[in-house]
Amino acid sequence: MKAHPECEAAARRAAELHTQLHHHAYCYYVLDAPEIPDAEYDRLFQELQALEAKYPELQTPDSPTQRVGGALLDELPAVRHAVPMLSIQTETDTTAEGAVAFDTRIRKRLGLEADDAPIDYAAELKFDGLAISLRYEDGVLVRAVTRGNGEQGEDVTPNVRTIGQIPLRLQGREVPPVLEVRGEIYMRRDDFEKLNARQREAGEKTFINPRNTAAGAVRQLDPKITAQRPLSFFAYGLGEVGSWKAQPHTHSGILDALASFGLPVSRERSVAAGASGLIDFHQRIAARRDELPFDIDGVVYKVDSLALQRELGFRNREPVWAVAHKYPAQEQMTTVQNIEVQVGRTGKMTPVAKLAPVFVGGVTVTNATLHNQDEIARKDVRIGDTVIVRRAGDVIPEVVSVLLDKRPPEVAAGEPWDLYKRLGGKCPVCGSDLLRGEGEVDWRCTGGLFCAAQRKQAILHFAQRRALDIEGLGDKLVDQLVDSGLIRTLPELYKLGVAKLSELDRMGEKSAQNLVAALEKSKQTTLARFLFGLGIRHIGEATAKDLAKHLGSLDRIMNASEAQLLEVNDVGPVVAQSIHAFFEQPHNREVAEQLRAAGVQWPESEGRTDTGPRALAGKTIVLTGTLPTMTREEAKELIEAAGGKVAGSVSKKTDYVVAGAEAGSKLAKAQELGVAVLDEAGLKQLLAP
Repeated sequence: MKAHPECEAAARRAAELHTQLHHHAYCYYVLDAPEIPDAEYDRLFQELQALEAKYPELQTPDSPTQRVGGALLDELPAVRHAVPMLSIQTETDTTAEGAVAFDTRIRKRLGLEADDAPIDYAAELKFDGLAISLRYEDGVLVRAVTRGNGEQGEDVTPNVRTIGQIPLRLQGREVPPVLEVRGEIYMRRDDFEKLNARQREAGEKTFINPRNTAAGAVRQLDPKITAQRPLSFFAYGLGEVGSWKAQPHTHSGILDALASFGLPVSRERSVAAGASGLIDFHQRIAARRDELPFDIDGVVYKVDSLALQRELGFRNREPVWAVAHKYPAQEQMTTVQNIEVQVGRTGKMTPVAKLAPVFVGGVTVTNATLHNQDEIARKDVRIGDTVIVRRAGDVIPEVVSVLLDKRPPEVAAGEPWDLYKRLGGKCPVCGSDLLRGEGEVDWRCTGGLFCAAQRKQAILHFAQRRALDIEGLGDKLVDQLVDSGLIRTLPELYKLGVAKLSELDRMGEKSAQNLVAALEKSKQTTLARFLFGLGIRHIGEATAKDLAKHLGSLDRIMNASEAQLLEVNDVGPVVAQSIHAFFEQPHNREVAEQLRAAGVQWPESEGRTDTGPRALAGKTIVLTGTLPTMTREEAKELIEAAGGKVAGSVSKKTDYVVAGAEAGSKLAKAQELGVAVLDEAGLKQLLAP
């Protein structure tokens, strides 16, 4: 008799799922190099479970659904577990209903009525690491074994002995003669980042995620390699136990006892009463999930009473009394439909992957950052690729890796995606040249004063106290001015009138008059302040002062070659390139000219004509207190003009402390260290030619 077409299709699909799941389980458990995110594996697994539930004849002994864990490495000794390390059922409903469903099943199984007392549950975290069984005999660690296939695992004792958090001897007098502790070896996120930083510095391959890095470290053949990996451990249960006279009657009590033995037990646990308690724990941990120093993918609920656990028993090799309640996946697969470039407030070019919509981390994601060109090249992300995208909390989603085996042939035949080539070397917003300084990873737009993407940042920088010092021109007002279209370039600031300003929200006539007055006052400035206010990359106050002193005029600075700029004190190749590239852009020069035309002015000079040593060259001076005839800023400018450096604190390297009235702790520190102390007259004597 011929099989029904629907049954044949189900059998074919089940066979496909067998092949895929076995392959991915091998990559995950044996190679520690997953090709798909956990959420995709779970989806395939659940599809097979559904097929086997509908067509029981499809469930074979070798089905992935009948397996507890992964395969064993041939090179590591196999050890049979005295008590099998079984997996627990997963609740994939990530809402509160998942907790309600578990509590409902337990109450029904125990024959409880609605008005019966709530059940107490031990609520814990579901760690994302490698399950391990630690066997202690007479309090001494004698063996460490991985979960393996649940029945037998790999002996990794030498490796586990290198993990500082795992005690080699338990403490206390109540330790049973035989105690198998079940727990999770994991890697903290900060340790993972430090490890990858070391890998990059050494020119080695970086690791994909903390879970697989931890698993791979534990299953090394050389314990010295494991010792180099920053691993951590949490205990969460028991295997074989021998003659424990004071054994607690609850799971939460067992965890307390393990902690008293000196074993690390997570503090993120509680005893929850009924479904409402489980919901509260699930939501509380969800809110803090991204603050945790390690990765979790859910929480675990266990009936707290050991007597009730025994009564409930097992079903299909899974304990009825426990469940893992998942959170929305933080990694998912999707495809890159396009790559666009965003221009940041400082001109930084950030490539962004436009994705086929995917639900990850509790939201639908359509964009993911690719960070910079170096990251794109390292991961070889191309339009049309299937990628793994990750989202954790409020962090911007990012592309973690590319699934090269899913790359279409036409994409593989094409060229790698290159930001500079795609943009033709020009900013996509204003058309200015792109520049990437030596040793930098980011391409940047050089049209800082002209580029619309950088407009607000340019105005705020120009108006700050250390630049043109336009009092009253802060973030919120700049937002209003730019968003309303009143300001598009810096020179337009000086066209603002009281009437227009008064029309803005929270801007009365008096405030408008004050701002116009502040703008008028700012026109009288110095060349150094003006240069700093232009926001040229790498040009701070000190460099702006050196440029102004050495070259003397804006025209000479704008027209200087890189070689001429390198003659300026403390100007190196990177800074010289940045200044030259900035003034090579016609719109930047035009903005500077328009500002001068608007009345912004400063004293200019012929620049430095002397080449001999300056009076305070190489000297470090600290100013403190109030001087009789000059401000501290004026004193600082005189000292710097004479080649000295003004520091903010006194140390053994300080040459002089100039003290005025009401000098405080700096004067006391100078006297303590024996640093020479001068008054204003003494400073002027030092400055005298």
